[in-house]
Order: sequence, then C-alpha cells, then structure tokens
Amino acid sequence: MECISIFDMLKIGVGPSSSHTLGPWRAGRRWLAELKKNNEFNSIVSVSIDLYGSLSLTGKGHATDIAVLLGLCGYDPQLIDVSKISEIVETIKSSNQIELDQIKTVSFDPTSQIIFNRDFKEFHPNGLTFRAVTDTGKKIASTFYSIGGGFVVKEERRRKEKKLANFKEFPKPIQKAIDLLNYCKKEQKKISEIVLENEKSLRSDAEIDERISKIWNVMLESMYTGCHTEGTLPGGLNVRRRAFDTHKKLIGDSVYSNPTEWITSIRDTEVKFRQILKWVSCFALAVNEVNASLGRVVTAPTNGSAGVIPAVMMYYMVIENHDANFDDIKQFMLVAGEIGSLFKKGATISAAMGGCQAEIGVSSAMAAGALTELMGGTPEQVMISSEIAMEHHLGLTCDPIGGLVQIPCIERNAMGAIKAINACEMALDTDAANAKVPLDRVIETMWETAKDMNTKYKETSEGGLAVKVSLSDC
Repeated sequence: MECISIFDMLKIGVGPSSSHTLGPWRAGRRWLAELKKNNEFNSIVSVSIDLYGSLSLTGKGHATDIAVLLGLCGYDPQLIDVSKISEIVETIKSSNQIELDQIKTVSFDPTSQIIFNRDFKEFHPNGLTFRAVTDTGKKIASTFYSIGGGFVVKEERRRKEKKLANFKEFPKPIQKAIDLLNYCKKEQKKISEIVLENEKSLRSDAEIDERISKIWNVMLESMYTGCHTEGTLPGGLNVRRRAFDTHKKLIGDSVYSNPTEWITSIRDTEVKFRQILKWVSCFALAVNEVNASLGRVVTAPTNGSAGVIPAVMMYYMVIENHDANFDDIKQFMLVAGEIGSLFKKGATISAAMGGCQAEIGVSSAMAAGALTELMGGTPEQVMISSEIAMEHHLGLTCDPIGGLVQIPCIERNAMGAIKAINACEMALDTDAANAKVPLDRVIETMWETAKDMNTKYKETSEGGLAVKVSLSDC
C-alpha cells in the first residue's frame, strides 16, 4: 500500500503550475543527480529537452520552458529568490549558455534546444526527455513524467516499484476513506490524530511542526503579497490583479505592518455575510495571482489550486475562531493532506489526466474536510463534507485561455473555497447514518469521469474557453 505523507501533498514551490512548472523543474534536478551518479556530468558538452503532450501544448503559458532551465541550473524551487528568476532566464537567453547545476557551463540556445512536441506519450500526458552529448560523442537520454502536484516519476521505475510492491508502509496503512474511518472508530480518535501517528513514523514531532509552520508561513505570505500587489499579470491576457482592489475596499482605514498584524486587523473588522464571501474570495485570488506571476506558493495539492486551502484556513482564523493558533493550523493541514492523498491513490490530482476536477475539486474536498474537523465534526462528517465538495466539481474541465493559469483558473480557486465552506456547513447538519454517497464512491466516480473526458478538456488549451477566447480577444 503506497505511503503518501501530507508533505507530499503540501509542497512549497514556485508557480504557475505544479505539473507543468514544479514537476519539470524537479525533473531537471533529478536528471543532474543521475548524471553525477553515473559519472557523466563532467563530460557533458551539450543538452536539449523535449516536451511532450500537455507539457508542450500549454508549456509556454505554464512556464515549462523556464522551469526546465531553472532545474538544469540546479536551483531549489523552495529556496530560490523568485525576484531573480527573470534575470537568470534572460542571462541564459542572451548568452546562449547555461550553467548546469551552477557549476558547468555549456552552449545552450533555448529557442532550438527546448523542443515542443505535440505528440503524447502513452504512459502520461506530461512527458519530457532530457538529452545530452558527452565529449566522446556518447548520447544520453532520460525520460520523466510529471504526474501532478509536483510528483515526478520515471516509467521504468514506476513499473518496477509496482512489481516489487516494496513501498514503505505507515503503521496504519490507508488506501481508501473507509480504512481511515475504521481506524477512527476502532481507536475513538479524530482523523488528524490517526494521520499524525503515521507522520510520526517518518519524522519527529519537532520536524512535523517545523514543516507545517513553514507551509503555513508561505501560504500566509502569498495571501499577504497578493493582497498588497497592484498591476497586471504577465502573459498577454492583460488580467488585472483583483485581490489588491478588493482588499483595499475591505480593509478600510486599518493600519498594520506585517502579516500577523494584518490578521488581527481583519479580525477587528465588522464582517457580514457579503463581506465573508469577498474576504474568502480575496484570499484565494491573492494566492493564485502570486502563483500566476511565478511567485512562491504551496502546492495544495497543485499550484493551480493553491489558493483554496489557505483561503479556507484564513476564513476559520479570522471569521470563525479568533483564538485559532498553530494547533488549529496543524490539525487542518493533517486532515487536508490525508484527504488529498486519498484522491491521489484512488484517482488523480493531475489536470492533464482528469481536468480541473482533479485540481480545484480535490483542493475543495481537502479544505472542506479539514474545516469540518476544526468545526467539531465527526470523522464521518469530515468524509461527508469532502464528498459534497467533490461531488459538485465532477466533470470540471481544464481549459486555460492562452495556456495560462489565469482564466478561468484564478476565479475557480475562489469558487472552490466557497464551496468547501458550504460543504462543511451542510455536512455538520447531516446525520452520518443518512449519508447516501461514500467518499470512496465519489473518488471512483471522479476517476471514471476523468478517463471518459475528452483530451481537449484536459489541460491542452484545445477545447472549451481556451478556443472560444483567444489572446487577441484580450
């Protein structure tokens, strides 16, 4: 049974896309490690990259070409100074050279050595092949697949792992939602408590707390930055940042100097129902405007859906519980991460495989379940909440205009957050004995829907809004 940590589902990275930016970036770093392990790195004289399928069709809009450059340069997406990205890329383009792992310089022309192939590889729609030539003329090639949420695999390794079935297992293995519920019933514990026991088999309490704290700080910073950054998003659609304007109207004359004071200021503001909708939407929009600008966000479970979970957590902190603290954040992230892992195991979190139901739908289900536990819901109500959130995202297409994560992606985060809160409220009013649709059935349905969905609606920009509205229209 596959062991997926909450930190696999919640990863710090750089926008705009987990599968099209973060995945290829991480693949580049992994390839460098392969070359070094095989004692081939020092003999490399040229490199090139082939992008296939969805990575090719929406690659420029999702900055895949930039991501592979940064990966080959060896930069860490969790640590890189995002303000330097444009400068790094411009240096490569102007010099026609790339410094592999910031160590070895070789000639490189991005316009001819990053090849966009429209062909789809059979294993997964997001394939990319790194190629190199050594000083002896030896040709080296290695193919990776970005399978969603920043996860990267090699086809042959994936098959070997399945044959050997040698995945590390948690003390309480969980493949389906029913497994998780059974542990909760048997031990009379919350979902977060069961998940924490599993996480503690991988790392110490201190490390768990430290990593969750870093994740929340990045989420908070991305909301804060998005709410305080004015202007137009890059890419040619001329999309104005809306979080800035909405935030300015909502905050009024409040004064603060940092994110902590900002939260206190929001709490002190009189908030009515209409303002709640605006605040939640503002938080979600802010994160995904940062994401669309190659900013740092938390993949949750993808970059395209990065705004839902922080927006719902902020809703709890500033609207529902003004005394919320780190323990609440930790509990929320433990539940959200586990719900996300159920969808990854039973379906997909890749828009190239399942459309936007696999991104916004999953993030909404994660947020809904996590909020429900914080609001005092039972494990059964947590499952009901996640089921409701996904049920009303089934069939959602991924049809980004211009291949950019701007329209309709940014707004969908706001809608996903609002749906999550609504799903939580309905679940809290539901008697588990009367629930008709188990979460596992919805996950199965989502996967069947994904397989039936036409390819043009799965992150290719060849259907839906992507063909009805063009860059020239904007």
